[in-house]
Amino acid sequence: MLKIEKINKTFNSGTINEKKALSDLSVHVKKGDFISIIGANGAGKSTLFNAIAGTFYTDSGKITLDCEDITMMEEHKRAKRIGRLFQDPMLGTAPDISIEENLALAAGHGGWLSVPSKKDRELFREKVALLNMGLEDRMSQPVGLLSGGQRQALTLMMATINPPKLLLLDEHTAALDPATSEKVLELTKSIIEEEHLTCLMITHNMQSALDLGNRTFMMHQGGIILDIEGEERKNTTVNDLLNMFRERSGKTLDNDRMLLSK
Repeated sequence: MLKIEKINKTFNSGTINEKKALSDLSVHVKKGDFISIIGANGAGKSTLFNAIAGTFYTDSGKITLDCEDITMMEEHKRAKRIGRLFQDPMLGTAPDISIEENLALAAGHGGWLSVPSKKDRELFREKVALLNMGLEDRMSQPVGLLSGGQRQALTLMMATINPPKLLLLDEHTAALDPATSEKVLELTKSIIEEEHLTCLMITHNMQSALDLGNRTFMMHQGGIILDIEGEERKNTTVNDLLNMFRERSGKTLDNDRMLLSK
């Protein structure tokens, strides 16, 4: 489904600030996989997402999505195939237009310059009602008036209203309070299951990395040093993950954010 072959990315090449962000990274993601990704800051997690989404071109290697070579495809063209959520809830929506207009833009059925049909408006209201946040009665309100959790839930709905071939979740609940974070995670699981989506999700919570989805990656220095699924993953504990990290990287994980989330 998603095949990544020996991709490399170096920033500020030839300068004192040179940084090797991805190093000969290869992986095969199967259709329907829901993969959680963990790793310390600078491990290459968001850089991997940027490479897949087309935020930049890799220095070398190949990326194939659903048998289509997207290695040199422009970002806006990939966006038709790839849905993405960021950590910042403000990044996924247009604050000055209404909830309904945001959904219309995401669905490709209008927006600023056109009025959604009655059928579309009914669909949008039904979708928003699934968020269980009372937004279905506020469809004409500007999105900028919503809370961060409401905006992130809406962004998730927008990213999946036309089910993408691949969904990228870049710590999409990290900026939310615990209760809202749990609510958005439950919504995430529900949508992924109902739409049979293929998903990669970055998380700092090591327990969530083992509980959510069917497969877990651990990244370090621009590569994937651990890929577990099935019975091996089912029997793995957070302490096991810490030991695996030490064995495979030669270092002790000292990321406070990840350790505190055990």
